[in-house]
Amino acid sequence: MRIGSSIVFNKPRSIWSFASIAGQKEGQGPMKQYFDEIENDPSFGQKNWEKAESTLQSRTLQLAIEKGNLQPFDIDCIVAGDLINQCTGSSFAVRDTKIPFLGVYGACSTMAESLLVAGLLVDGGYSNKSAAVTSSHFSTAERQFRFPLSYGGQRTPTAQWTCTASGAVVLAAEGGAPFVVGGCIGKIVDLGVTDATNMGAAMSPAAADTIMRYLQDTQTQPEDYDAIVTGDLGNIGSELLIDLLLKQGIDISNNHYDCGSMMFDDEKQDTHAGGSGCGCSASILCGYYLPKLQKNQYQKILFAATGALLSAMSSQQGESIPGICHLAELRSQEGIAC
Repeated sequence: MRIGSSIVFNKPRSIWSFASIAGQKEGQGPMKQYFDEIENDPSFGQKNWEKAESTLQSRTLQLAIEKGNLQPFDIDCIVAGDLINQCTGSSFAVRDTKIPFLGVYGACSTMAESLLVAGLLVDGGYSNKSAAVTSSHFSTAERQFRFPLSYGGQRTPTAQWTCTASGAVVLAAEGGAPFVVGGCIGKIVDLGVTDATNMGAAMSPAAADTIMRYLQDTQTQPEDYDAIVTGDLGNIGSELLIDLLLKQGIDISNNHYDCGSMMFDDEKQDTHAGGSGCGCSASILCGYYLPKLQKNQYQKILFAATGALLSAMSSQQGESIPGICHLAELRSQEGIAC
């Protein structure tokens, strides 16, 4: 059902299983102990970067299925996306599964978008089990959005590092913790930011809008949640988000965490403003936050993934960068009150 502009499922839907795989640089950062696998070969045994990302996503999905003691035929639908043109990374990743497929694009917000779509399919009775999966790869993103790696361009202080990582979740109509209980579909918010090397500034207004709407619709306060997790605003976007919400009388400073800020060690890994990419928030969600909910270390979190909806062509044409933020509420128990 709808509450204002937010969604509450008919009943909490189980996250049956989940998995995360990260690349070498991500595996050297503060989150390294939480990923299921760390792959030190950036090419994943393939001949080009795009095939490498498809292999990364395919492996992560298969791992989530295996961890749930399932077979591919147990999955009714895959909802997946990535950053490569026309979501081909996902299309090629799932083409041999023979599972019905919905490709989605929300830039770095894709994991939250996928969770909501897969959850709606399950909650509406159209699927018994659906998978939500996404990925990103540093080299595919650099080639598409910025410069060839061999160019060696200077990165600005506001730039973020696209993560080589993937996360996959299997949602089920029945099962154990953790649970998805609903969320909020984002609105496009565009305040005219044109600097493609400062995506945190472009995305933070959308994050503020979605979080504020969900809190208002559910009549909850930031302190009602163990964590309000964004991804991937990075260091600069996170500060802007806190400031934007403070101006609305909402203080999330005590329990806000950003996956882009969590992924790397700023001092040792030289990633400037932090991490980004579809796989950043997806892998940290599946590697760090879902296990905490499963173990009841956290009871309620908001997962608000953000995306910068630009393309290389739109930037060349002088367009501004539309921002989007989709939010899913996750819980450790079915009966926790709103």
